Amino acid sequence: MNDSLERIASEVSLASPSNERLRLEFGYACAQRVRHLLEEPAVVECLQALEQYLHGTADHATFASFVTEAARLANQHQGSKSIDGCGHAAVSATYAVANALAGKALQAAEYAAYSAVYAQGGYGAVAERESFQPEFSAQASALASLARQRAAA
Repeated sequence: MNDSLERIASEVSLASPSNERLRLEFGYACAQRVRHLLEEPAVVECLQALEQYLHGTADHATFASFVTEAARLANQHQGSKSIDGCGHAAVSATYAVANALAGKALQAAEYAAYSAVYAQGGYGAVAERESFQPEFSAQASALASLARQRAAA
């Protein structure tokens, strides 16, 4: 659990219905950090659809179809055949994208953190809490920065 992120999320009322855009922006930021770990071009397309929606170049109906597609792709991911777990990075990155599109920002952050740590060192790394610290710090900083930008707008 990313305690700093949870604290900031609570402070900015991230779960509030009025903060849907902030959730989408933060989820996008988290998924974007692990984009390079995605294996399926269709998942990359889903992440691009979120970017387009945030930029106002995709309508809600189009975006909604990508939300459904991202969830389908995540649930059908083949998983990892790697014995050390490094291959799980792509699975977690795919779930990060699906959760980002669904507006489940904290879940997207959690999957993105797991993805980053799996990519660094597989199963062994995820067992060590300190392995998550760089990603946790980046996520907390990203949410705080996005919340400040939204408040200033």
